[in-house]
Amino acid sequence: MAARFRSVAVVGAGAVGSYFGAMLARAGHRVTLIGRAGHMQAIGRDGLRLEMGGKVELVGLGTSTEMAAVKDADLVLFCVKSTDTDAVTRKMASHLDPRAVVMSLQNGVENAPTLAGHLRQVVVPASVYVATAIPQPGTVRHFGRGDLVIGALRDSPGIAATLEDLRDFFATAGVPVTISSDVMAELWSKLMVNCAYNAISALAQASYGKLAALPEIRAIQRAVVEEVVALAAAEGVPMQLEPALRAMERIAQAMPGQLSSTAQDVARRKPSEIDHLNGFVVRRGRELGVATPVNETLHALVKLVESGHGGG
Repeated sequence: MAARFRSVAVVGAGAVGSYFGAMLARAGHRVTLIGRAGHMQAIGRDGLRLEMGGKVELVGLGTSTEMAAVKDADLVLFCVKSTDTDAVTRKMASHLDPRAVVMSLQNGVENAPTLAGHLRQVVVPASVYVATAIPQPGTVRHFGRGDLVIGALRDSPGIAATLEDLRDFFATAGVPVTISSDVMAELWSKLMVNCAYNAISALAQASYGKLAALPEIRAIQRAVVEEVVALAAAEGVPMQLEPALRAMERIAQAMPGQLSSTAQDVARRKPSEIDHLNGFVVRRGRELGVATPVNETLHALVKLVESGHGGG
């Protein structure tokens, strides 16, 4: 039941967290964004400017730069970069209500298990499908989609009811949520898509539609997908090649104008999550004896670009 979640905190409120926080707040829910000072100050002063569907809406919600702001939340949307998951989780743990539910709205397949390793609270992995950006502090721009796939990290008492409560709660804000019986397979599918698009989009500063328009790039993307599918098989995660390729192609159709989050990070000279995307595939492939030369090349090229940023 939706009334279970009376207060929401968004930890790491960048583009994704700000979007879902805004959707919940505009539906009348109590939401506090916790994020970087510039973005939080702009929202605190003027409200969050939500640009969506050709319209602009100012959404009022709480803001903070302090982790202690999670203390009253019974639902936490955890949206930090994968590189910061361990450190931020440790910092957050002592402030959380014991009954809080923590949703990981992050890229990669390692984050939810990392959260669960540090927290007593229920952790719910979510595969996120939304195209968003922050063009300037205080503004979030929506380009497409905005749905979640959630599931149980592990079987536990009451988890089925919790997942249904989350689905119903987000439905009040017009956010579609699907409950998956194998959410880790969903996360692997999202990892596959990210590996196929993020690095190439970053290196070329090109949109998904431009990538899809070139047969040479589609051939590289196919090779990336083949490597991720092979790695998933070695991990015991069921993933079939042809459906994976179709899923990859659908992303460009649904979000043709989107630049990947890695592209946005590179453009801002900020550290990206590439070590947890193509880099994870390379690292895990070495551990399991699965060759991943195309992912390795893309990972290395993004690292080369980041090395010129003076600390990326």
